[in-house]
Amino acid sequence: MDKKQSKPSSDTIQPFRIDVPQMEVDDLRDRLARTRWPKKLPETDWDRGVPLHYLKKVAEHWEKDYKWRKYEAKLNKFPQFLTNIDGQPLHFLHIQSPEPEATPLMLLHGWPGSFIEFLSTIDLLTNPRDHGGKPEDAFHLIIPSLPGFEYSSPLNGPGWTPGRMAEVLVKLMDRLGYERFGVQGGDTGSFVAEEIGHLAPERLIGIHLNAFFTFPSGEEGELEGLSEGEQAGLSKMETFRGLGLTFPRCRGQTAG
Repeated sequence: MDKKQSKPSSDTIQPFRIDVPQMEVDDLRDRLARTRWPKKLPETDWDRGVPLHYLKKVAEHWEKDYKWRKYEAKLNKFPQFLTNIDGQPLHFLHIQSPEPEATPLMLLHGWPGSFIEFLSTIDLLTNPRDHGGKPEDAFHLIIPSLPGFEYSSPLNGPGWTPGRMAEVLVKLMDRLGYERFGVQGGDTGSFVAEEIGHLAPERLIGIHLNAFFTFPSGEEGELEGLSEGEQAGLSKMETFRGLGLTFPRCRGQTAG
């Protein structure tokens, strides 16, 4: 990645290509080759974590067999861009459908994840005509790297709640000229998608969520009649920080 690409001027959108320096690829392979492996515990396998023999095979694959330049070229076939919103670098894919009346759709990845989650769906969604579908079902796709992930980094500071991410992403849609759009989110993306719904409900055609989480709302009496197991689960949720969120309300809480 060219350093000039990593800091786009405010309000500009610049084309972006992944270009990892060869010295970084070589350094990774060198460090993998010099791994100091622990001794295997006798008579253990997956019950004690990842087996040593399996982990060695994975490391050997990354060291000797994985063709980074081939995969890098595959990723660069998709149009990628960088912009800067509220002082935060933001990387995104923008794939326009050949159907002029296609619906704008934002796809939001989870953690740990990336825009790569959606690669196999891009042609199906943008060009359904070629897959036996109807042209009216086509989408223009906007696939951002959430702030702090991949090329939407470094973060410009702490406090990146799902709500703050939602604000940046709505501004991205403004910058791209999309007034009405849909959003799909999974895992962390589901929290951000929900916040976009709170932030700009009049602009959303719809939201699709997977890995959907719900939290007690604080309504009087809603926790009455819980079983012992449900009460135990609720107790664990009170300190739940797996997605940088805090029970009982995720909105406004600081990202981990």
